[in-house]
Amino acid sequence: MKLLSRITLLLALIVVLGKANAQTVYAGETTVDKNKLPGLYLTLQGDGKQLEKDWEEQLKTYGRMTASRGTYRVPNADIQSVSPEPINLTSTVKSTRTSATIFVAFDQGGGNYVTTGNSNYAAAERLLKDFSEKSLFNQEVRTAETGFDEAQKSHQKTVRNGERLQREIEQNAKEKERLLKRIDDNAKELEQLQKDIEANKTEQENATTELENRKKNVEAVKAKRSN
Repeated sequence: MKLLSRITLLLALIVVLGKANAQTVYAGETTVDKNKLPGLYLTLQGDGKQLEKDWEEQLKTYGRMTASRGTYRVPNADIQSVSPEPINLTSTVKSTRTSATIFVAFDQGGGNYVTTGNSNYAAAERLLKDFSEKSLFNQEVRTAETGFDEAQKSHQKTVRNGERLQREIEQNAKEKERLLKRIDDNAKELEQLQKDIEANKTEQENATTELENRKKNVEAVKAKRSN
């Protein structure tokens, strides 16, 4: 129950942070290969490396992607929601253990970038917000799956412990049966020893009588010789 409560609390926290992060899209500039490019920024909280991987997968849906030193390019990207014409997309990602900041520049051709005030700026903004919501969902799924895996491992451990305890009970019962048999055998052995002692006493008495008789016989024989 404690594990379930922690997972529920974590999911709720992710939802709150995700809703806030979904709005952290803003216009800005960055320098790529000594060229200053205008574009849009998106900052997300979470596992930065995983968010970067999610963004890479998203970029691959737009066309053939190339990556070099944290810079991603998709020449002739097909992003119909932003422009019916091919877009030369350039993106950078700066990730940490707890967050990722994505920058993306949409070049519609001839250096005509999507910027604030353009008719398609809202569509580009919506694209990043959609990715933010998708990333939030993926984080929730991963968190839930991690919680499930932990619960499953805990359950399996409990089952294994139960099976081990059952085996120990069975072994204990067998040991008890063996000991009870040993006690029974010991009692029978003691009874036989007591009988053997009584028999030995009789044998000793008979042997003593026989010894005395033999002694008297020897004395009688000697007495005849003396006469």
